[in-house]
Amino acid sequence: METTLLQQFVQQIHPLPPEELEQFTSGWQPITLKRKTILTAAGETERYLYFVLEGVQRAFYIGDGNKEATIVFTYPPSFSGVADSFLTQTPSLYFLETLTASRFLRISYDEVQKRVQASPHIQQLLFKATSFALKGALQRHIELQCFSNEEKFRTLLRRSPHILNLVPHKYIASYLGMDATNFSKLLGSVRL
Repeated sequence: METTLLQQFVQQIHPLPPEELEQFTSGWQPITLKRKTILTAAGETERYLYFVLEGVQRAFYIGDGNKEATIVFTYPPSFSGVADSFLTQTPSLYFLETLTASRFLRISYDEVQKRVQASPHIQQLLFKATSFALKGALQRHIELQCFSNEEKFRTLLRRSPHILNLVPHKYIASYLGMDATNFSKLLGSVRL
């Protein structure tokens, strides 16, 4: 069942021939974690690619004065992990934690590399998935740099309306680059 969800997700990104779909999705290991568990800490190298089955996670950076900046949220069905650290096998600049109890399938970097080297189709899948992640990161950069607080709020709700029910509002405010007070004002004044 869990592998079937992963297969369906993969096929939406880049359809693979049946034997290569089986090759890519076999060998993923289930893992269940409690809420507020750090999967990857700043300074550690991401060793796994995760597929989220249940729960909500966030990646965050800790800056000067221990100020946290939420970078991204993940929830089912999606890949998760510290993508840049995983792809480059260099230390992460930020943390990945579970916000709620979470269930995943995960696969190690070495196992992903074996699959990529064995199949140009799997290589293309990872290229496409990485391209979509880069596109999303660049779009978010534009939003943070150029949009007003209200525009950022409305854009998030158009893209992920369910987020208000999944994630504590302080983390959403951080993700949008605003303080919790301004977020609360928007929540009360913007018609959804």
